[in-house]
Amino acid sequence: MIGISCGTITETPVSGQVSFLNGENMQDSTDTNVHVTSSQDALRPVTNDEKTWGWFGIFNVWANDVQSLFGYSLVASLFISFGVSGWTAFIALVLSGLFVMYMVNLSGAAGEKYGIPYPVFARASMGTAGSKLPAILRAIVAVFWYGVQVYFASTALALLIHALTGTSGGAEIMGLTAIGWLSFLIVWAIHIYVFWQGMGWVEKFLNFAGPFVYAVMIALVIVLWVKSDGQLLSSAQTIFANPEGTWGTELTGFVAIFGTMVAYFAAVMINFSDFSRYATDKSAMTKGNLMGLPFNMILFSALALLTTAGAAVVYGEAIINPTEIVEKADSVLLSVIAAITFLAATMGINLVANFIPAVNGISNLAPSKISFRKAGLITSAFALIIGGFWVSTISQIGISGFVNTLGAMMAPLFGILVVDYYIVRKQQLNVKDLYDMTGGAYHYGNGWHDNALIAFGIAAIFSVATVWVPFLGQLAGYAWIIGAGLGGVIYHFRCK
Repeated sequence: MIGISCGTITETPVSGQVSFLNGENMQDSTDTNVHVTSSQDALRPVTNDEKTWGWFGIFNVWANDVQSLFGYSLVASLFISFGVSGWTAFIALVLSGLFVMYMVNLSGAAGEKYGIPYPVFARASMGTAGSKLPAILRAIVAVFWYGVQVYFASTALALLIHALTGTSGGAEIMGLTAIGWLSFLIVWAIHIYVFWQGMGWVEKFLNFAGPFVYAVMIALVIVLWVKSDGQLLSSAQTIFANPEGTWGTELTGFVAIFGTMVAYFAAVMINFSDFSRYATDKSAMTKGNLMGLPFNMILFSALALLTTAGAAVVYGEAIINPTEIVEKADSVLLSVIAAITFLAATMGINLVANFIPAVNGISNLAPSKISFRKAGLITSAFALIIGGFWVSTISQIGISGFVNTLGAMMAPLFGILVVDYYIVRKQQLNVKDLYDMTGGAYHYGNGWHDNALIAFGIAAIFSVATVWVPFLGQLAGYAWIIGAGLGGVIYHFRCK
């Protein structure tokens, strides 16, 4: 079937109405004529009643994505680790936010318009069977990091228990004390409880966590301001200065920082339709992305800079890990507040970047058998194993290459999805055919779209090479952009 035409599709009018074959939640489907069993609720088009996320909900998707322990440490390190002035780093951070905003507006448009998640959106370009490839790649990355983030979130709860009880936790079993294991299991159970309540609860949690983290970070800046005797701003100016920098070093550092931040958001960029489908309308999505990315990057970067500068004054060193700042403060109250904050932030990013993509990807493997809750339980089971063995085993065997390889393979998929939707199909999809697993416009005869597979294969070779080939290692930070562009160009060429 090589060379099969991509074609164009007559758009199916969308009203957000879906019919369930088993008789549950039966609604009129005269507009979309999409028939999906209730067991496929993870992948079905959302209804108008379920499109409840305004711009603030979308904003908090990004607020939670940035405000994790890792996100803070990453942003703080960029100001001091690349040999550039603070202004260069700051501008790179803001521009990367603008770039990612533009990309997610592209990838999220179909989800907002048709109410479909990423695995279903991928069927248009990859085929009804071929979509399992990008969905499972994204799911594997998500499941792995979901388990890891459950563990890291549990360390925040352990910090809280230690602060309140003063206990050490006792002897270690598989790298965790009794308090560590108790904290891990509690956090794991909290994740299950939140997702079991449905996406409405996920939205409520994100809306709570995002503003709360900002409030605590501002409070931490105030504490450091007081402890520094008003020297915080002068220290920040020192970080911004780079008297030994040249145009060449500044440009090199700018590109590296920009590419690093794009790579940080790469996974969410490809599956943003998983979130945009819950947006009330296109305006809510675009405004939420504007406030959540460039604006959020400005505010969060400024706070990261100020806390790093404050720590440099108070403790004599530039500390990029906020937990170390809290530990040095030696305050029970601050430890309690920080523990709650870190727990909320880490759970927030876990729900955004890992849980939802994992659930949708797993459900797409067998849509008629794996529901939202079943996929969530499968994800949770893997999280229990990965998180439980993280300290003692998994973190010791060096799996970064495996995870980075999967991430690199996703870059061409973004280019293919965007080119297919905007250039090939002119933003028109037939929703009924997206759910037809045996025929229809997106079945391509055998369920696999050869043009997409060829484009993906060629572009993925380059992206993966940046992970494993030493002389291409310098491209690792922004290879995603090149891989996405290459995948899109090859796909467009083959579809002509």
